[in-house]
Amino acid sequence: MKTYEGIDDAFRPKSYWADTSVAQALVRDVKGSRRREMIDQAFASGQIDQVDEVLLEPEVSTLLRTHLGRIHPSFMGGEYLPGYHPHETEIARIQLRSTTWDVISIRAQWLDGRIHYRVVDEYGGRFQCRPSSSRHPFSLKSFIRFIDQVYCPDLTRPFSLAYNEYNAEYYTTRRELRHFTRISSSLYPKLEAHFERVFEDWVEEGEEEASEAGDGQTEG
Repeated sequence: MKTYEGIDDAFRPKSYWADTSVAQALVRDVKGSRRREMIDQAFASGQIDQVDEVLLEPEVSTLLRTHLGRIHPSFMGGEYLPGYHPHETEIARIQLRSTTWDVISIRAQWLDGRIHYRVVDEYGGRFQCRPSSSRHPFSLKSFIRFIDQVYCPDLTRPFSLAYNEYNAEYYTTRRELRHFTRISSSLYPKLEAHFERVFEDWVEEGEEEASEAGDGQTEG
């Protein structure tokens, strides 16, 4: 795993269930990405009291979910994730800039004195986690490794780049996919910064390979 300056990969949250701010508590288990953004913005501007309580719920009704999708497809992102198990919470999410802004949710459940992990998407995808449980929250370094080791039969590893790699054949350059995947977490504030650098490295690697291939063809 590559490390980056300014990112403390030894950081470890004390708990996955202890909110460190009101803002975090408000969006903790809200499924929809756009609703999360709306709640964050309303709280930051001091207008959270103007947000309908229905929109603050973890899950909205089928009718409202359909209505939101009609406003714009991006409002569907995350809304079709499966429900939470008892004592389960989301610890990170992978947001894709697909047509419907699909979301992959990484979750932790407290059960029998251990933290159990699972990864879910909005299509019933099959994901395997290693390790599947732990006694304590991961350090940032361990969590990054955990994410990259997630296994899905239809995707390559590392998992952080899997959706970029899957879509790469449909794009002219990796640069077009630079912002296709976003990995974030309120519990690991530097997680997104780490993976943003990973994505930039991936793009630059592709550009270097393309340049070398071009030079080879010119010489020939």
